[in-house]
Amino acid sequence: MRKEIKNAKRIIVKVGTSTLIYPNGNINLAAIDQLAFVLSDLRNRGKEVILVSSGAVGVGMHKLHLSERPTLIPEQQAAAAVGQAELMNIYNQRFSVYNQQTAQILVTRDVVDYPESRKNVRNTLEQLLIMDTIPIVNENDTVAVDELDHLTKFGDNDQLSAIMAKLVAADLLIVLSDIDGFYSDNPTTNPEAQMYRYIDKIDEKILAQAGGAGSTFGTGGMQSKLKAASRIFEANSAMILANGKNPAIIFDILAGKEVGTLFKEDLK
Repeated sequence: MRKEIKNAKRIIVKVGTSTLIYPNGNINLAAIDQLAFVLSDLRNRGKEVILVSSGAVGVGMHKLHLSERPTLIPEQQAAAAVGQAELMNIYNQRFSVYNQQTAQILVTRDVVDYPESRKNVRNTLEQLLIMDTIPIVNENDTVAVDELDHLTKFGDNDQLSAIMAKLVAADLLIVLSDIDGFYSDNPTTNPEAQMYRYIDKIDEKILAQAGGAGSTFGTGGMQSKLKAASRIFEANSAMILANGKNPAIIFDILAGKEVGTLFKEDLK
C-alpha cells in the first residue's frame, strides 16, 4: 500500500514545536541538525522539499528567558518576532553545513485566499524549488491573530501545511508530531489504544476518537491533524502522521516502511 510513497517527488514536511523544543524550553539543536541533514539529502536525491516549521514562539520564549508562554497577544507577537529570526538563524546555519540553500516565507490566510496573492505565493515557491532551494514556511504570527481577525489566521501549522500541499500539488505531506500516529484512544492514558496504520476516510468514528480540542495528544491536536488530512483527501494526495522525535524517520517513510499513519483515499 505504501509503494507510491517511494515515488513521491514533491514533499511537504511539517514539524511541530515538540520536535524543535525540549520539554524544559530549550532548543533541540540535535533534532534541527538532523532535520537539516535529512531534508538536504532528499534534495540531493532529486526530491523537491518544502518545510513548514512551527516553533517561533517557543524559540522566542527561550531567547527572552520566559518560563511560561505569554498570555497577552502583543507579548505573544513579540516572542514570535524574536523567535522567528532566531529560528531562521539556526536553520540557515545547519542547512549551510550540508550546502543547502534555504528561503523564508511568512504567510497569512488572506494571502492564499485571494487569487492574485495565491498565485504570487505559488510562483515564488515554484521558482525556489527550481533553484534547488528549500523554502521554510511559517505563519506570520506578528500579524495573524485569531482574536483580532479570524480571516487572516490559518488556525495552526497543520492546516497551513495541508494548504501549502494543495497549493503546490505536493505528492506527500509528512506531519511530524509528538505521537507515533493516529490512535483509537489516548495511548498515554489507555494502554489498550490501537494505532491505525491506514485511514482512507474520516467518518464519525474517527472524529470521535480524535477527542475534543481540550483533550489533544500533541501540540496541534488530533482534531487538527484530521482537518489537515481532509484537505489532503480533497487534493487527492497523501499524508503521513509520524513521531518527529528523530527526523530521520523521514527516510523510513520514503522507503515505504510501515511507520506512522498513512491517510489516503481509495487504498488498494
